[in-house]
Formats: sequence, C-alpha cells, structure tokens
Amino acid sequence: MRAKIDIRSLTDEAIIEFCLKNNLKKFRAKQVIEWLWKKRATSFSQMSSLPVNVREMLSKYFNILPVTVHKSEKSIDNTIKYSLKLYDALLVEGVLIPSKDRITACISSQAGCSLSCNFCATGTLKLKRNLDASEIYDQVFILNEESISKFGKPLSNIVFMGMGEPLLNYKNLIEGVKLITTEKGLGISPKRITISTAGIAKMIKKLADEMLRINLAISLHSTNNEKRNDLMPLNEKINLDELKEAVKYYYNKTKNRITYEYLLLKDINDNIDDARSLVAFAKSIPCKINLIEYNMVEGISYEKSLKNNVIKFINYLESKNIIVNLRKSRGEDINAACGQLVNKLN
Repeated sequence: MRAKIDIRSLTDEAIIEFCLKNNLKKFRAKQVIEWLWKKRATSFSQMSSLPVNVREMLSKYFNILPVTVHKSEKSIDNTIKYSLKLYDALLVEGVLIPSKDRITACISSQAGCSLSCNFCATGTLKLKRNLDASEIYDQVFILNEESISKFGKPLSNIVFMGMGEPLLNYKNLIEGVKLITTEKGLGISPKRITISTAGIAKMIKKLADEMLRINLAISLHSTNNEKRNDLMPLNEKINLDELKEAVKYYYNKTKNRITYEYLLLKDINDNIDDARSLVAFAKSIPCKINLIEYNMVEGISYEKSLKNNVIKFINYLESKNIIVNLRKSRGEDINAACGQLVNKLN
C-alpha cells in the first residue's frame, strides 16, 4: 500500500495538478488550499465545503500532520508557556507574552538545538530535527488563536527566539514566514516578525537578499572573541569580524535597524570595559541593544548581574548615544523566560 503524503508539503501547483488529474475543477483545489492554511483544517473531514467523495479521495492519498497543544502553564505575570506536540511525538515549546500594548508569541524553529550555548537550557538538548514550514506556521496559528481566546486580541508581534537556531533551518523558516505573512495564511505584517540568530553569517547575508522586510536580532552577549567563544562555541567557527561584516551587509541591503541581544552575566560580561567594547562594535551601523536579565537555569552556574552594575552598563551605553532597552524577565517562574525552554512540561 502506498504511503500517504503530507499534503501541506506540496506546493499549490502540485495540489492543483492533483485535482485536475482527478477530474476536479481548479476551484476545488483552491478550496483545499484555503482549508489547509487560512482555516487550518486538521483533518479532511473538516473541509465541509467539499463534497464527501472529494474528502474521501483526499484522505486516501494524503494526510495532515498538525501540531497540537500538549500542555500549557500560566505564569504569575500572565505569560503562558505551551508544550506543542509534533506528528512524531517530539515536543517543542512556544510562549505567549502579553503586555500593556502588545501580545508577543515566541516561536521555535527546531526540536532541540545544535549550538550548545552554555548559558541556555535549550543548548543542553540535542538537535532532534528541523521543523517543517507547516509546523512553524501551526505554532503561530495556535498561539494567535490562544491570544484571541485568552486576551481578546490577536498577536501583535512574533519572535523566533524559541527552541533552535532559525537560520540553520533556513528553507523551512522562510517558507513558514511567507505563509504567516501572506494572505494565503495569516496575513501578518512582516514588520511584526523578528528572527533572532546566534550569528550564522552566511545565512544573514542570504536573509538580506530575500528582502522580506522582517526584523533581525543578533544574540551577541559579548564583543570579545575569547569570552564569546566560551559562551557560544559557534564563535570559534564564525567570529565577531565575520559577524560584523554580515550584519553590515544586512543593513546596507535592507536599511533595517539591527537589534543586538546582550545577556548580562555577573562578572563575565557586565563591566565598563565590556560596555566600551560593545559600543565600539555596535557603532558600525544603526542599531539598538536589548540588555537581558539572566534567568536561572538548573545545572548552569551563571548568575544575574548586580543591579548597580546593570545601571552603570546602561548609563555608559546611553552616554554614547546607543538606544538601549533593559528587557525584564517574563515567565521565569514557569521556565518560560529567555534561555529557559527545555521541554519541562512533558
């Protein structure tokens, strides 16, 4: 018996071709496509505008492999972490972060991660596999529905800062973003989407060439190669000079301001010399810097910077006319904060 094909892995043209070969009019194919994406049917039986015999034929040849909510947990600050189950029973995590003027969804791009950043809980997991474009889209669709249900309004921002390195799943990431941003799918403005990368220089340049109008954030955390090697082993392969060149290329191509993410770690990267080095690195292009409070991770010995050091660090950056924002921890009590995603809901 022939194995069924995941229908959402097919192009629109392939679905149209299948329908025409089976004596269905083109508008039926368009109905199927609408059900798959805009309405996100999770079974062919839900496609009520299609005749029963057409639904039965589709189910004979194809299947739909939806992401489902496995568990969820709510923080005292109203952040909600979701454990999301993939078709092969692997789990990834997504986070819904409400604030006064926006609701942000934190989305995963891989099951696990291969980069082993040593301050990050996800880095303790091995990479299981890349997520399909449909699985990336499903996360956003699900969290958008949850946002409407729980907070009465849709998502205002999407950040690819969940599990995995987005630019190491480049093809599926771009396909997923296009589904999220076009009328075929959710029609969310690309300006509301941020992709965060540890610094895959070659793919940053490729992303610039896509001209998608999305935002780019760089997980920087140090502008000293020796320190960054310790924090992020990737830096041994792609050092700060290569990263700076790629970021300049991205800005020159897109004219979009870059965001640098900088995790403040006690006695590691939080002194005035570190701030001075950060300014020298950041000044090369228009940017803003998000300083991040460290969130404790079981088994990892780093500590949060002292409040006085944080204030001095911010004051120095601002004295050099750097746009800086101190990002407060959200969902830390449920291990939903930055760097804490490690499938603890399973």
